[in-house]
Amino acid sequence: MAVSASVSSPDSAPTPNTAFSRASDAYLAHLTVERGLSVHTVSAYGRDLQRYIQWCAEHGITSLDALTTADLGDFSAALATGDEDHPALSSASVARHVVTVRGLHRFALAEGLSTTDAAAAWRPPAIPRRLPKSLTYDEIERLLVAVAQPVGSQGLRDVALVEFLYGTGTRIDEAVRLDLDDVDMDERVVKVRGKGDRQRLLPMGGAAMSSLQTYLHDGRPLLTKVATPAMFINLRGRRMSRQSAWTVVAGAARRAGIDRPVSPHTLRHSFATHLVERGADVRVVQELLGHASVTTTQIYTRVTVEALREVYATTHPRALGQSGASAQRKRGASGMIGP
Repeated sequence: MAVSASVSSPDSAPTPNTAFSRASDAYLAHLTVERGLSVHTVSAYGRDLQRYIQWCAEHGITSLDALTTADLGDFSAALATGDEDHPALSSASVARHVVTVRGLHRFALAEGLSTTDAAAAWRPPAIPRRLPKSLTYDEIERLLVAVAQPVGSQGLRDVALVEFLYGTGTRIDEAVRLDLDDVDMDERVVKVRGKGDRQRLLPMGGAAMSSLQTYLHDGRPLLTKVATPAMFINLRGRRMSRQSAWTVVAGAARRAGIDRPVSPHTLRHSFATHLVERGADVRVVQELLGHASVTTTQIYTRVTVEALREVYATTHPRALGQSGASAQRKRGASGMIGP
């Protein structure tokens, strides 16, 4: 797969960004072939680099070596403020662009496409840490009831998909890439391929295993139109897309009366949050989620701490800022009978 961030076609006159475009195309090819990043990830990098190349062209920056740290700061500010053609981006989106551009310049220096790396000391803006949104146990149960509609082979597939996502904590890309041979029913484990094509083995709980077995026995044969190794297939008999899986989860959430956005990633957050709430070691959760760093996983410990803090603040008699003794004195004073 070739993803290009060039802003000109091969038949058009050369633009001031030819050097940028060559470096960008080489970098995206490197991410695809050597780093093994997914099509979706590389496409996102390509969009970010296209915006960067366009900005450099508009500001007369014609080579990688001509770029300065001040230019990079101006680009970051332009992303944050937006213009008539581009909306203002959030801190998280600006940070993603910064990381992408830094990767490009680091690659260009290593490959001899530039002699300096002006982006080496460039740091992304601080991102407010948002706690991941998870479903409650009751909402999970309602979701599983709702996802069984419609009945029949499609319903069996959808139940198996949701049970698998919540029961294993896999990313949606990992779930739709799942093949029949990846599941070992006897050992109750599944092999998934994560970011960078890294593989890991995950245990499967009884609910996820049972729903998969029912789907494979009673649902998938009726959906099969062509030979395919894919575990989850669509109504045309081909591998289910991530968009179709997203639609299944979002539609079930609406039918379940859950009044906030629910995506496959919400199920991943719920999987991790519920494990930590019930005492799972954070490093075990890290392995299950496939996080490269435990720091990423520790956000879920913060979720449970926030939940505990809320319960404490609303139930403990001395948590409201006024000491119990003071409150009792006031109650006693109000009940006193004057001389």
